[in-house]
Amino acid sequence: MTRPLALSTLLAACLLATGAPALADEPAPARKGLESVAQLSQAAPVHRELNVQRWTTETGARVMFVEAHELPMFDLRLTFAAGSSQDGEQPGLGLLTNAMLNEGVAGKNVEAIAQGFEGLGADFRNGSYKDMAVATLRSLSAGDKREPAVQLFSEVVGHPTFPADSLARIKNQLLASFEFRKQNPGYLASSAFAEQLYGQHPYAHNSEGDAKSVKGITQEQLRAFHKRAYAAGNTVITLVGDLTLEQAKAIAEQVSSALPKGPALALMPEPAEPKPGVTHIEFPSKQTHLLLGELGIQRDDPDYAALSMGAQILGGGAFGTRLMSEVREKRGLTYGVYAGFTAMQAKGPFSISLQTRANQSQGTLELVQNILRDYLKTGPTEQELADAKRELAGSYPLTNASNAAIAGQLGAMGFYNLPPSFLEDFMSQSQALTVEQVRDAMNKHLDAGKLVVVSVGPTVEQQPLPAPSDKPTEQPMGVPEH
Repeated sequence: MTRPLALSTLLAACLLATGAPALADEPAPARKGLESVAQLSQAAPVHRELNVQRWTTETGARVMFVEAHELPMFDLRLTFAAGSSQDGEQPGLGLLTNAMLNEGVAGKNVEAIAQGFEGLGADFRNGSYKDMAVATLRSLSAGDKREPAVQLFSEVVGHPTFPADSLARIKNQLLASFEFRKQNPGYLASSAFAEQLYGQHPYAHNSEGDAKSVKGITQEQLRAFHKRAYAAGNTVITLVGDLTLEQAKAIAEQVSSALPKGPALALMPEPAEPKPGVTHIEFPSKQTHLLLGELGIQRDDPDYAALSMGAQILGGGAFGTRLMSEVREKRGLTYGVYAGFTAMQAKGPFSISLQTRANQSQGTLELVQNILRDYLKTGPTEQELADAKRELAGSYPLTNASNAAIAGQLGAMGFYNLPPSFLEDFMSQSQALTVEQVRDAMNKHLDAGKLVVVSVGPTVEQQPLPAPSDKPTEQPMGVPEH
């Protein structure tokens, strides 16, 4: 499982933001003198107002557009319900299809495509995940750059040829990575956790697939998957930047008309409730990986704000969270411990992950379980909640600090059918939360007695845990093993 996001990046990642840096920094205001941290924390953060315009193309693609002329550039993002949850009986099919998009089109191989984007000063990126697959373009907005860049992008996303030599090369890369990951205890834990949590559900298998399934994937299967999952009706198009509404509509029509014709795919079914218990994988190491959790929430759950806040206070990754304080700071048992919800189209996981000394793994697991049980019983303190709210308020402007970040936000909002006011609603709901609301939401969705637990490490004689102390005798182990 991926590491949960800290609250300071939660909004900025509304899921799958490109991670690209802002195109330019805002000029620093003139300063009259030094300000204290207290003064800064009391100041209302500057937040960029977004005027989101929506429509549907003639071929059924949903479009979201924000006009922004500060820079002579624009970001285009296509979000498809084409992640690994759509793989069916061939795990890895969605990832391979996405990876092959820019490997060839009629008259151009992978090198020619790369040179085409580079020569225009444009940037093409793609990626595949559990729920979705994405393809993005960043281009200059001047017509002599914009038009050929959009044309090439349309060809790449709409008419890939899936050349045999590229397919063989990427398969070999995946197969090599599978061999490498056999020696990665974190990957083993993540894979086993998904299998135990989801059983026969599409979320159970790794997005990359496995050696057996990847070897058998054919060009015909890639073409069929592309025709079905990269259809215009299965797509959300987001455009942000130096475009007029007329230009944005023309680009959306051009891109969507290049895609296969077809409807949106059916939503993911809900997973069955898993059976709680412990799965151990023997692995030679000085540390043991622990991954525990249960089914969480859908992306549009009305308790999303309360649960995000609750998980951040419990174990958002920073110092001062409940888990970090009790497990690392007071006992020196781990380098880091993280807790969070991964909200998805169907119920995503709630998980807690950490590495600890192999000879104290059992006691550490019991400690973490007890901390979760106590947290569900009492909820956060008033001070913990106030601190988390202040951190969220300070990070809020980062949610739309760049056009790429906004495009990522809009893509996720469109994909999960969230309202245009989602970010503002999330912020206002979070700032209005009470201790009781956070506690009740966490208890509504979590049960410390229903945890699925996976441990990866050696079977060794267990030692008792040290007592909590302001100066623990055992310091945290170094960089976590991977």
